[in-house]
Amino acid sequence: MAKDPDRNSCLLRDLRQRAGNELCADCGAAEPDWVSVTLGVFVCQGCSLIHRSIESLSQVKSVLQDTFEDKEIEFITSMGNEAAKAKYEQQVPPFYHRPSHTDCRILREQWIRAKYERQEFIHIEKQEPYSAGYREGFLWKRGRDNGQFLSRKFILSEREGALKYFNKQDAKEPKAIMRIETLNATFQPAKIGNPCGLQITYLRDNSTRNIFVYHEDSKEMVDWFTAIRAARFHYQKVAFPGANDEDLVPRLTRNFMKEGYMEKTGPRHTEGFKKRWFTMDDRRLMYFKDPLDAYARGEVFIGSKENSYTVVSGLPPSIQGYHWKYGITIETPDRKFLFACETEAEQKDWIAAFQRVVNRPMMPQEYAVEAHFKHKP
Repeated sequence: MAKDPDRNSCLLRDLRQRAGNELCADCGAAEPDWVSVTLGVFVCQGCSLIHRSIESLSQVKSVLQDTFEDKEIEFITSMGNEAAKAKYEQQVPPFYHRPSHTDCRILREQWIRAKYERQEFIHIEKQEPYSAGYREGFLWKRGRDNGQFLSRKFILSEREGALKYFNKQDAKEPKAIMRIETLNATFQPAKIGNPCGLQITYLRDNSTRNIFVYHEDSKEMVDWFTAIRAARFHYQKVAFPGANDEDLVPRLTRNFMKEGYMEKTGPRHTEGFKKRWFTMDDRRLMYFKDPLDAYARGEVFIGSKENSYTVVSGLPPSIQGYHWKYGITIETPDRKFLFACETEAEQKDWIAAFQRVVNRPMMPQEYAVEAHFKHKP
């Protein structure tokens, strides 16, 4: 029993101000308003919902609204976020994605389960599903032409440096070979229409190819994602032998900088504007007829301002044929690309994304990409 509930509430608010407790223990969100009285950690509302859904693992209470027993205060005082991190995150591999509050639920839930429920970072042998360098299994893959999801066998092999999938269970030759060197994976639950939906991209003949997959088991899907990150990490360690882990980790997988619909016109600027789905993947701006297309209709390389790439709002006054009135002009050394957005907010978001890329100096390897780049007008 709580001898003095008001005193306990004050103590708890003071505890939340301690170093480490001012951020969510699981996603890093500021000012967490919930606390797990069974794990002794402060968490944000989003993570508290995940804790609450795993009843055998965690019992959460509101810092601001609930009352606390004396023994609960004692336990939270003895633990806290820093001590919990030292206990439950002892051996997190450098390639394991530590989710932030902006990540999708599946990544945050599996991180929480991996830490507290399965204790994967205390017992290193439990990391085998994604750290062994080889993984095979079946995933539901979206068909390129008919849009149906069909079960396909996938094999990830670090030794072969590739992710492969097979159209038939007994097929000897893979339908596609995706080199680990150009592989990327990003969760896209809304776009794919499944909470475990993963978009895998790779380069073939310097053009981007998309594959959309999912698995009913969220752990299975996150294990595939983590195995891809592990393979990418080990590839980068060989490719860049002098680099620190901190330099390599941001290169493992990446979310797209921005996606959404815009209108575009052709290279002569006299064609009518057509609505297309655009994806900004680092310096590659790709456009598709449909968000789930396997191949882009065209790709545009966006370099830096030092190399004569500029982004401005609006369209040249002579331009006609667009329905959406919020224009964007991207000027490259070769030509101008004209786009139109439906709303002013979308226009500002796209310009901000383009500007981040244009303001960033080009890396040596990006000059090679620019030189070999192909775009379909």
